[in-house]
Amino acid sequence: MGTPQFAVTSLDALITAGCDIVAVVTAPDKPAGRGQKLNESAVKQYALLNNIKVLQPEKLKSPEFLDELKSLHADLQVVVAFRMLPEVVWNMPPKGTINLHASLLPQYRGAAPINWALINGEKESGVTTFFLKQEIDTGDILFTEKVTLTGHETAGELHDRLMNKGAGLLVKTVKGVESGRFNEHPQSQLLEGVELKHAPKIFKEDCLIDWNKSAESIYNKIRGLSPVPTAYTYLNEKILKIYLAEYDVTETGQQPGSFLTDGKTYLKFAATDGFVRLTDVQLEGKKQMDIQQFLRGVKL
Repeated sequence: MGTPQFAVTSLDALITAGCDIVAVVTAPDKPAGRGQKLNESAVKQYALLNNIKVLQPEKLKSPEFLDELKSLHADLQVVVAFRMLPEVVWNMPPKGTINLHASLLPQYRGAAPINWALINGEKESGVTTFFLKQEIDTGDILFTEKVTLTGHETAGELHDRLMNKGAGLLVKTVKGVESGRFNEHPQSQLLEGVELKHAPKIFKEDCLIDWNKSAESIYNKIRGLSPVPTAYTYLNEKILKIYLAEYDVTETGQQPGSFLTDGKTYLKFAATDGFVRLTDVQLEGKKQMDIQQFLRGVKL
């Protein structure tokens, strides 16, 4: 059960490891683009290429879908980047339903764990597999794998690292469940004396930069939202998306949010304790470009 490319890597790893995938469950096709052409999920495209049965329920509690799911007689259900399941679905297989999550649970439960880990400047991240329970991302942990963060990677780069790490961990988990060689660790055991950090869905208003913050925290926000949904500010009364930046802590003598530029090679905004230098941007109505290209085409 999954939808985006993140899930495809896991699906491919399971097939390569010899797992018998009886079907995939993925999102219904959605109209996209100017022509409103129906867009198939990455998981569906992969499944069709590999002759795997595809289920695309509008409602996960519909009797037709539940009957079809039951008829597959799956031993185990595997969830990677899919929507929340009702109990009647996750409780169906005899060996249960496992989920792969892109964080070190119990930290960063929620829809956007990769983004929030970087926004908060974490020094490590990772992937976790666990058995599904009613409350989202709270089930007993099976296996985890950590990755060390450099403090400079973008959400896109971390996404790809965790996508590949997660696929390997998922194969290990499925083989463990199949053989019965696994231990379950309740997340409650890991919560004592720990501040819990959450990873809620990110909305457009969350992406607006507040220049009255430290240069490092703004830099972390930019990389944590790059390439999507992308941090932004306003310039010439237009939205300026910021994909990449650098920062330095120095006395600015400038009002936070004001900018300095030579009109050719640099554009930097003042934060409370330094400057954030933009290196890759996109002005509303224009293409994404590096800062030198951008400055050649705009008057500030």
